[in-house]
Amino acid sequence: MERSRILARIVGPTFVAVAFGMLINLGMYETMIAEGLRPGVLFYLSGLLSLLAGLAIINLHNIWRLDWRVIITVLGWLMTIGGIIRIVLPRVAIAVGSTIYGGRASTIVVALLIGTLGAFLSFKGYMRGA
Repeated sequence: MERSRILARIVGPTFVAVAFGMLINLGMYETMIAEGLRPGVLFYLSGLLSLLAGLAIINLHNIWRLDWRVIITVLGWLMTIGGIIRIVLPRVAIAVGSTIYGGRASTIVVALLIGTLGAFLSFKGYMRGA
């Protein structure tokens, strides 16, 4: 349980900060997302970092119990798979990313989902007995 709480304390506030950043600076984030969805070194590095972070999470926390901790495991696997796809099949990853981030409304929805997930993980990580 302790690893779960530590990872929730790291991932939760990070997601909350990213979500607030996206909502407060929508135009800037739309530009960054568009730049990040172009083939090149930035795209490759984002895949490499996602792969490394995902592998770190699943090697420390591969817990498949039906409680809140499975969220961390699923995030680790999604990061790992996303990183591999960005490195091995970049055109596929760009097509998927372009579909997800299709405009301002989708960016807002993604920010709200990330923020909600971050708040939940922060609560689980920092609240005693949660």
